[in-house]
Amino acid sequence: MPRHLLTHAERPDLADRVDFDVWPAYNTHGDVVTPNWPRLYEDFPEFQFVLYDEDEDVVLGEGHTIPCTWDGTPEGLPAGIDGMMELGLALRAEGREPDALSAMAIEIRPAAQGGGLSRAMLEGMREIARRHGLGALLAPVRPSWKERYPLTPIDRYARWTREDGLPFDPWIRTHVRLGGEILRPEPRSMRISGTVAEWEDWTETAFPESGEYVFPHGLAPLAVDREQDLGLYFEPNLWMVHRVE
Repeated sequence: MPRHLLTHAERPDLADRVDFDVWPAYNTHGDVVTPNWPRLYEDFPEFQFVLYDEDEDVVLGEGHTIPCTWDGTPEGLPAGIDGMMELGLALRAEGREPDALSAMAIEIRPAAQGGGLSRAMLEGMREIARRHGLGALLAPVRPSWKERYPLTPIDRYARWTREDGLPFDPWIRTHVRLGGEILRPEPRSMRISGTVAEWEDWTETAFPESGEYVFPHGLAPLAVDREQDLGLYFEPNLWMVHRVE
């Protein structure tokens, strides 16, 4: 079946065809990422793309990236996806030239999941980096099985391997099989804050008293302070890099 990688600059109409949502409700309320998300389409249309099935006339997946700068060291990475959003936007505002590209998200239509499309989307991101002469594709990876182990720190989780030596986590493993290298864990990649009522709504979970809670699909515990009416969560990620030639 003919499948095409099309950027938002080429086919802006296809963004309206993305009629699926793969994220837990809480994950769409980032303090930094969410309010700035529309700017990816507005300021970087040539770096947002879809995988389009021409025969079925359906968008199978959508990918989001942002151009950035990177000095090539783990220490030179920003503070997770929040920091990368701020870095990319500042770079464009200041008129500076990027030398790298960062993945921001990959979303696969639920009915098409499990068919290897995540690999195709990653390869699409590398192709976009190649088109623009950017030598590295960075990725603040959200490990797919981390929600099963929310109490395990990301630095320990990222070191888990199978008997064959490959990473334990399927999404990290996909990156490694495509040549991705682990750079460093990021325990506080995305900040999400809200009232207690908001968090109870987002997670469909009650938080009767102040304290730390695990919750459905959370990668780390949520800190609840009922006196301040505040729920505070930091999503952990794992920084990885794909060299682009």
